[in-house]
Amino acid sequence: MTGKGHSTTTAVALICACAATVLAAPGTAFASPPEPTPPTPPATRPGEPSPPANSSLEEVRKKIDRLYREAGTATDAYNAAEEKAEKQSEEIVRLARSIDKGQAKLDKLKARAGAAARAQYRGGGMPDEARLMLSDNPSRFLDGAGRLRQGQHATKAMLTEMSRTQTDLKTYAKDAAAQWKKLEANRKAKAEAKKKVKKKIAAAERMESRLEKKERERLRKLEEEAALRQQSAWVDTGVLKNAKGEATTPGKKAIAFATAQIGKPYVWGAEGPKSFDCSGLTSQAWAAAGKGIPRTSQEQWKQLPRVDVKNMRPGDLIIYHKDASHVGLYVGDGAIVHAPRPGRSVTVAGAGSMEILGVVRPDK
Repeated sequence: MTGKGHSTTTAVALICACAATVLAAPGTAFASPPEPTPPTPPATRPGEPSPPANSSLEEVRKKIDRLYREAGTATDAYNAAEEKAEKQSEEIVRLARSIDKGQAKLDKLKARAGAAARAQYRGGGMPDEARLMLSDNPSRFLDGAGRLRQGQHATKAMLTEMSRTQTDLKTYAKDAAAQWKKLEANRKAKAEAKKKVKKKIAAAERMESRLEKKERERLRKLEEEAALRQQSAWVDTGVLKNAKGEATTPGKKAIAFATAQIGKPYVWGAEGPKSFDCSGLTSQAWAAAGKGIPRTSQEQWKQLPRVDVKNMRPGDLIIYHKDASHVGLYVGDGAIVHAPRPGRSVTVAGAGSMEILGVVRPDK
């Protein structure tokens, strides 16, 4: 196999190799890692605070994790408001074009009505009906009667068209005003969500920055151990025994896109090409596969068809946490590719290393 197919196969093979470090086969003993021995705190000078003990560092890990999860929820709200604002802006542009076209049409109809009025004035101001009744030529009378009826129909149609056009313009203007109100509301919602995101991330970063280098390294290890324990427990349920489905052609394309982004940084609100947030990665992966899906993880959960976890296949999206604030792309063998959080990069992780809400299938 050569070309794209070979690249995709190689990428998936590499993913599976990476996943082996965080996965356990069903039925295999995957013991929880032993509790680490707390490091001996170095000597401190009088008045200096002692380094946190292992138990307090675990509390710090939980607090930081909670802050980043809250930031993820706020990021989803920001993305949703941004998506709505973009759609409303597009609708306002469409309505503005309709108003321009309607106004041009109305101007032409008014010009025609004005021309008809001027023609009548040049005829002495006498209505066509009166001039027709005064005619003493029978054939001219009949011919004129026919043209008069045609003229009356044309005039009536023109007046009807003018009235309809004026009504359309009022409707367009009303709709545009309503869209402006919604746009402003979503801009405010977006700004509020942005504040929350920055506040939560800043709090987490401040908490982490207070740690010494060795403590930060230990914190990272504690994160990995917690994810490994959760993944191990999930695999031990046997959930992967029946998850034997194969990726569809679009699913393979989505996987190829997602795996090609590994190593790129998480940036909230980003959807490529240099950085991604969690739903930015999954929505762009499926866009690359030719399938448009909602921008946010919450809307992906609401709108896409759901499948049972035991029936999932590579290419499906796994939605996490009760508020559907995180999402990853399932690549098979119990692994996902996802953009974890600020300070981390797109990576491979165990599909069960976080609280699973459910699975959705973009190409069902």
